[in-house]
Amino acid sequence: MREKIYFILSMLIFGAVGVFAKYIDLAASEIALFMSLIGSLFLFIICIGTKQNISWQTMKKNAPILLLSSIALSGNWIFLFQSYKETTIANAALSYYFAPVLVIVLSPIVLKEKLSLKKAICVGTALLGLLLIVQSGGNEGAGHHLLGIVYGLIAAAFYAILTLTNKFIRSMNGLESTLSQLLLSSVWLIPYVLMTEGFELFRISGNSMVLILILGVLHTGVGFYLFFSGMRGLEGQSIAVLSYIDPVASLLISAFVIGERMTFVQMLGAVLLLGSTFISEASRNKKSV
Repeated sequence: MREKIYFILSMLIFGAVGVFAKYIDLAASEIALFMSLIGSLFLFIICIGTKQNISWQTMKKNAPILLLSSIALSGNWIFLFQSYKETTIANAALSYYFAPVLVIVLSPIVLKEKLSLKKAICVGTALLGLLLIVQSGGNEGAGHHLLGIVYGLIAAAFYAILTLTNKFIRSMNGLESTLSQLLLSSVWLIPYVLMTEGFELFRISGNSMVLILILGVLHTGVGFYLFFSGMRGLEGQSIAVLSYIDPVASLLISAFVIGERMTFVQMLGAVLLLGSTFISEASRNKKSV
């Protein structure tokens, strides 16, 4: 029961990330850099506090995969945060949640998994749902909403790469691999931010500093720790079902906290997108149990 509570809490934390990212007065790459730095520091403290040894030898063996996944993580955050800035939290969350569909499409190529007829139908349904969301978003907010949805889809593509590359990591627990990827993400992001934004630390407003600290500690640190702690004690099907708390939480926060509105067409698209990925994930995990 404790593991389930941990996992549910992590999903609620992930679902609320858009509220903080949307109102931080920094470039998306700067937010990603701060999250990597704060998150890796927090998880390093967790490792020391829980007396978990980090195997540098194992990290060395997984170096090529960790390098690729850290690049994917950096791209994922940059485009996701930019998506939150360009469109509504609901549009960003829904376009971002197209990632499981991309994983299904890429799995036969990367992981040599078969694409069943049921999965193919789910992919088609998810595409229809995405099309409804894109059409509605584009009509409501001219170019900005559509651009935000495109950024969300690019973030989803990076997340799909991150998911697939993580399947090739060997002999590392979730905490070790996450810490490694966050540290490497910081290494990539520091020169990128310096070249694109100049990174003037003292121009950050007090409000943005508070929000970035909350985002770094709560979302990256606490969120990932609860996620991996909870995941260890849950079956695959439970993880698949409970993962949908994340996008649903984003939609509810978008509607009731921020006051953003969704049209009927968007809601229909959300049901098709989330419903199809849910059916595909649940059936896949049922076979593996």
